[in-house]
Amino acid sequence: MSDNEFGPAIYSTHAENRGGANGESWVEGGMHVDVRSPLGENAEAGTNPEQLLALAWATCLSASARIVAGPGVEVRVRTRITLHQRLDGAAFEFRAHAELHFAGKSEGKAAELAAAAHARCPVSRMFAGKSSVSVAAV
Repeated sequence: MSDNEFGPAIYSTHAENRGGANGESWVEGGMHVDVRSPLGENAEAGTNPEQLLALAWATCLSASARIVAGPGVEVRVRTRITLHQRLDGAAFEFRAHAELHFAGKSEGKAAELAAAAHARCPVSRMFAGKSSVSVAAV
């Protein structure tokens, strides 16, 4: 899609980082996070990018799932972001997986709702063009 297919931005935020995966990140007017690489020493001393991606996706996907499921349906979403070394050794790559649970829904209906939530969620759509992403109803 081109930029001409979208209306004006309805929300915008800015985040900054100093120090890369072992530094600090913050959102303008919001949270400030000490970040640490999950591969380095003192990994437990901060939050890593994988955790932040998983949190953003879980929140977005859950909100989308609640909309497509309708009122009164209990929804649980669990996301997993994994980090992989590329086989060429040149870089790393994220892989993403989500599991959605819709209380009281059949397996077929849950799969349909999970696909609809994934199609609606802006984070899912962003991931779909840049990373390997899968969604499973559980």
